[in-house]
Amino acid sequence: MAEHKRYSPSSSSSSSWFGNFWSSALRSKPLTGSSSDTHVRTTSGEALVRRLGLFDLILLGIGASIGAGIFVVTGTVARDAGPGVTISFILAGASCVLNALCYAELASRFPAVVGGAYLYSYTAFNELTAFLVFGQLMLDYHIGAASIARSLASYFVNILELFPLFRNHIPSWIGHGEEFFGGTLSINILAPILLAVLTIILCLGVQESSALNSIMTMTKVVIVIFVIVVGSFEIDVLNWSPFAPNGFKAVVTGATVVFFAYVGFDAVANSAEECKKPQRDLPIGILGSLLVCALLYVAVCLVITGMVPYKLLGEDAPLAEAFTSKGLKYVTVLISIAAVAGLTTTLLVGLYVQSRLYLGLGRDGLLPSVFAKVHPTRHTPVHSQVWVGVVAAILGGLFNVHVLSHILSVGSLTGYSVVAACVISLRWKDKASNLVSSKWISNWQEGLICLVAVACSGFGAGLCYRFDALFWLLVPLITGVLAIVAVSYRQVYVEHPGFSCPGVPIVPAVCIFFNIFLFAQLHHEAWIRFVILSIISVGIYAFYGQYHANPLSSNQTIVYHRAPTEEAK
Repeated sequence: MAEHKRYSPSSSSSSSWFGNFWSSALRSKPLTGSSSDTHVRTTSGEALVRRLGLFDLILLGIGASIGAGIFVVTGTVARDAGPGVTISFILAGASCVLNALCYAELASRFPAVVGGAYLYSYTAFNELTAFLVFGQLMLDYHIGAASIARSLASYFVNILELFPLFRNHIPSWIGHGEEFFGGTLSINILAPILLAVLTIILCLGVQESSALNSIMTMTKVVIVIFVIVVGSFEIDVLNWSPFAPNGFKAVVTGATVVFFAYVGFDAVANSAEECKKPQRDLPIGILGSLLVCALLYVAVCLVITGMVPYKLLGEDAPLAEAFTSKGLKYVTVLISIAAVAGLTTTLLVGLYVQSRLYLGLGRDGLLPSVFAKVHPTRHTPVHSQVWVGVVAAILGGLFNVHVLSHILSVGSLTGYSVVAACVISLRWKDKASNLVSSKWISNWQEGLICLVAVACSGFGAGLCYRFDALFWLLVPLITGVLAIVAVSYRQVYVEHPGFSCPGVPIVPAVCIFFNIFLFAQLHHEAWIRFVILSIISVGIYAFYGQYHANPLSSNQTIVYHRAPTEEAK
């Protein structure tokens, strides 16, 4: 294994605090070892155990993506896009496939350790960027987990109320939530209880949590397929005309909304350290789970818009209402069960991903070392898992976090954009013969400027589209195209020996452009949240992270093993 320089949080040549901060912030984690590296050992406890197979990974991705949204978002968007909501899901799915290709390459490149987008940006860029990515993702995960827990509690109570024994006898503060002090608090007792149960299951071991996820995911997929089959016999093709009643713009706008229904495939990348054959299975798991989700979404859209005229679709439970209108009330019960199963798996995988991210930062010293500890017999990061569960329980039990939904998705979009940029950056090859701009700027800096230009162009195009300034839309589009051309022809790229994202750098650059385009469609409060959280993250890093972090910290030893050959097996 190659020797690495041990980094110090301060430099003797730096004469100011700012100089120390800047030198620390620009550190990066060395990319070492072969593509077949498969083992990580920590001094803070036993390593995570590789118990997840390919089927487990696919179910993990499906479980993270398909929740109750498949029964709600489809109808909500169809009210505007009409049957064209099917095209909306296809467009959003195509965009997510591009993002998934980027994740698949990096998952193949980093098969040994947890961290996902945080780890990729730490290696491709620098320490501060990685910490900012973690901060944005973590707020999404924390609020999202609390919100899903409250929804799960509400659905659970709805199922109980189907029985006469419980009907109209369950207080609202148990599962639906009851507001106190003018809405400052919204008490929900069942949400923290459900979170505690799932946290205990996750602490018991990845095999136990994977088994629960597999059972619940297969349950909801079977129910969704059953719903699609039954609903297909109730389709009236006349309901599909006109297919796009409000024009193609409504279809595109719908794609920006349903894009978030696919978010979750990145959870597979965060299971790298617990995957049996990470280099082979992670890319297949990421892309396979996304493909299954896309097929189910499109099929549900065709069924729901074919059963009922799009103008008559409800906004809260459109699929259930559609079957009720056809006299198929028993299907609505199955839909409720599938919704509970979907929310359970989404919440379970979300809690799982959060704990692995905390584990990665604890190992690198950016967070206290307690987060890096792994249980010696359960092989799970118990401290990180309990912390994640406690935060979600407090938020979900005391506050109506649904009102914060409009500031979500910032972390996902920025994280996806950084991951796409990581693919490009890690493929760059510094070439001494390329001296065109080296007199005043390096090739790496020039490439980075081009990527920033692509992102800014995407944001500008998104604003023009959002505010109907279509005439000015050409300016950011042309700028983005020129930046992509520059990053394509001004850099030298090398091939990755494992799974390779096709069309580098064009495909990742298009990902960045479209992700930031969607970022511009978010509520303005989401932009404010992005700025404020970035400032807070920089402050935490400045006063804690820079003094404790190390790309190869003392509590982490990465041991590289060549994957055994078939003969050795």
